[in-house]
Amino acid sequence: MNSPDTATLLQDAADRIADISRADLQIMLRRAALLLRNSGSIAFEDDMEEALRDLSGEFGKTRNDTIRFIVREWMEKNTYLPVHALDEDGDVDGSA
Repeated sequence: MNSPDTATLLQDAADRIADISRADLQIMLRRAALLLRNSGSIAFEDDMEEALRDLSGEFGKTRNDTIRFIVREWMEKNTYLPVHALDEDGDVDGSA
């Protein structure tokens, strides 16, 4: 299971602000500030931005998550990253 990202943690904290300890809130805010300080934005041409918006809507993901997904898929397909492992009992198409 993936751990929630900083934005999700901050959103949850905002939803239950009365229940969050000062120390936990301070940690989350420092982590968010660090991410903002180190983040960069990727600007694309208008046609690519439109395609990203459409894909993000189809996938139900944010723009950045969609870009991460596309880059990961490309890197796996071009062997820059290992492909996700299949379990041994899973069904596959084809034969060996």
